Amino acid sequence: MATLTYVYADSTAVLGPLATYAEPHSYDLCTLHAERLTVPRGWEVLRLALPSGRPEPNPDDLLALANAVREAATDRSIPEPAAPSSKTPLSPPPGEQGARRGHLRVLRDS
Repeated sequence: MATLTYVYADSTAVLGPLATYAEPHSYDLCTLHAERLTVPRGWEVLRLALPSGRPEPNPDDLLALANAVREAATDRSIPEPAAPSSKTPLSPPPGEQGARRGHLRVLRDS
């Protein structure tokens, strides 16, 4: 795996180790596509040394994942869905194929 970063001002493409965070004009490539990379005429490719093997798992990765899950579970900025109203129709009005109920649609069998 490698990260390709375009530097448009210098007409340069930099292919290096997999980035740890997203940057503008950066794209992660598999090994096959990193090896076959070509650039437009007039552009230069800088190929930085890539790791030869698979990266070893890092305990910090697991900790970061656990923290992200914990944060998502306690995020209260997302409003809770409202309880269904007693006025919500259970069947579509006569002559209609379906009725909207929230983001779901009820369809009659033909």
